[in-house]
Amino acid sequence: MRLGLGAIHELDEERMLFARQLGIEDIIMHTPELRGDGYWEFQDLLRLRTRAESYGLRIAAIENMPRTFYDRCLKGLPGRDEQIEKVHKTIRNIARAGIPCLGYDFVPLSVWRTGHNPVGRGGARVTAYDHRLVEHAPIAEIGPVSDEEMWERFSYFIKAVAPVAEEEGLVLALHPDDPPVPAIAGVARIFRSVEAYKRAIEIVDSPSNCLEFCQGTVAEMCSSAQEVYDAIRYFGSRGKIAYVHFRNVSSGVPSFEETFIDNGYVDMFQAMRIYHEVGFPGVLIPDHTPAVAGDTPWGHRGRAYAIGYMKAMLRCITEGC
Repeated sequence: MRLGLGAIHELDEERMLFARQLGIEDIIMHTPELRGDGYWEFQDLLRLRTRAESYGLRIAAIENMPRTFYDRCLKGLPGRDEQIEKVHKTIRNIARAGIPCLGYDFVPLSVWRTGHNPVGRGGARVTAYDHRLVEHAPIAEIGPVSDEEMWERFSYFIKAVAPVAEEEGLVLALHPDDPPVPAIAGVARIFRSVEAYKRAIEIVDSPSNCLEFCQGTVAEMCSSAQEVYDAIRYFGSRGKIAYVHFRNVSSGVPSFEETFIDNGYVDMFQAMRIYHEVGFPGVLIPDHTPAVAGDTPWGHRGRAYAIGYMKAMLRCITEGC
């Protein structure tokens, strides 16, 4: 089990030095801006990996392709087979460039929040969601879309791409729907429960069909901390967690605020202990860290606080305290 940094869109020197100064060796790239007509080129991906390595860093995963790479798959539109062929190219090129994992989501309307307010501890600015504010939102242009339609689209997609990923030795990591509510603007959000996450990995029995385990979103979909711990143990013991978004929230849906990792309803020390117990070998990254006083737009101070806290917990678990 290792700690890393995510939400890195480009490999600028300042962030790579920041990671190394925190003692981090693993990073997760987030939707890097690369060339390509509907897919990423091998040469550009190789440059990413070798540039990271020049600073003593490993790219543990790339998180998210541009929506335009697979939007017809998400929307069930003609042309999805042509997009899937290009997704195959992206998968092959990522793997052959020496990057082991591709994180992705499968929700047309992406992440939603209803606030970004100074209501966290000490007035820290945090994001929040309140479903009451959006439950009467007008139907989206692509809607309405039912659960059944979204399950058909996902099944079609994962059955088409997982075999190629397995052939190439690449792990595909599915992010749950955030927030995990039944629908927004008439568009179903199917990955809103632990049971749905289980269904996703059962559609294709492959070592490449895994999860981008966003612990914050899992906490949003659960009604108790014990349910979160049980989910970690279930998926972790089966080797289905590719990497972890290690964040905490105030409560589950229908409304929640994101918090400092030591200030939500989940005991993060207990969560990390379970990752260790099940032998999770991957990377945990802080995610959506609160904006503290004097922080940068990227959140250097918030991320440094989270990493320091995580390092202390990890050392205590692995070496005793």
